[in-house]
Amino acid sequence: MAIQPVKAASSLVSEFKAFALKGNVVDLAVGVIIGAAFGKIVDSLVKDIIMPAISLVMPADKTYTEWAFAVGEKTIPYGKFLGEIVNFVIVALALWIFTVKFLGFVLKSKKQEEAGAPPTLTKDQELLTEIRDLLKSQEQSA
Repeated sequence: MAIQPVKAASSLVSEFKAFALKGNVVDLAVGVIIGAAFGKIVDSLVKDIIMPAISLVMPADKTYTEWAFAVGEKTIPYGKFLGEIVNFVIVALALWIFTVKFLGFVLKSKKQEEAGAPPTLTKDQELLTEIRDLLKSQEQSA
């Protein structure tokens, strides 16, 4: 039996197409792209606004990227590291606000709505409830 390369390639393409165009994969790709763009915005905020503002307050002639400890002849640059820490804290705060406060709020409100409203009964359930109530009233009167 000979392998048909055109048929095999077509099958691979159709399988990949079915995988790649699933809703979850596309949503994940969009999330990654938006996350990367958000990361760049936060990075620029930290490097171009927050850290230069901090270096205005700090008594030094250098920018935060030039902050370093001198140990003998070696220098340990810590300014960029501090910038990355601030960057991380801002991204983590934004993710926390979105996932815990925003999504948590949405989930809590849905749970409260579900808990507050009694479930709607089907016709069969309504009939069974009426029969139960009639039986209870007959037991009490007897």
